[in-house]
Amino acid sequence: MKIKIILLTLCTTTFLACVRSPQIEETTVALKGTWQLLSATTLDKGKSTVIDFTKGNKRMIKIINDTHFAFLNHDLDTAKNSNDRFDAGGGRYKLAGNEYTEYLDFYKDKNWEGKTFNFKVSIHKDTLIQTGMEKVEAAGVDRVITEKYVRVKENLH
Repeated sequence: MKIKIILLTLCTTTFLACVRSPQIEETTVALKGTWQLLSATTLDKGKSTVIDFTKGNKRMIKIINDTHFAFLNHDLDTAKNSNDRFDAGGGRYKLAGNEYTEYLDFYKDKNWEGKTFNFKVSIHKDTLIQTGMEKVEAAGVDRVITEKYVRVKENLH
């Protein structure tokens, strides 16, 4: 009788060890990578403005790693020695599901630096859409922005 109980316990333990736990479905958006801005839509005081970054002389990318983000924005037509048409910033971020929060730790305009921005993000194939509020009282900014990016796969040039 003791042997039957031991064998039954051993078989049950072995069976349970072999059964896979159900996979927890990944609910976090896969943000890591380099993204090129396609368009930026701003809704400010009821007025909507769209900037198409695929036309004209501006280019912006956002780089996201496991813990930080950075954005770089420049004018393609500006003289090589000019700094007045370049913008960059970055910092930490937090991602929980599709809730994406940027902590702008580094930026040239101190009105913006140190601010927190909350967004909703979604990815459709190779396109990232980020929508949220930009509110910086000291700069007089209180608007909704929607940015559409495409994942960069190769050289940007």
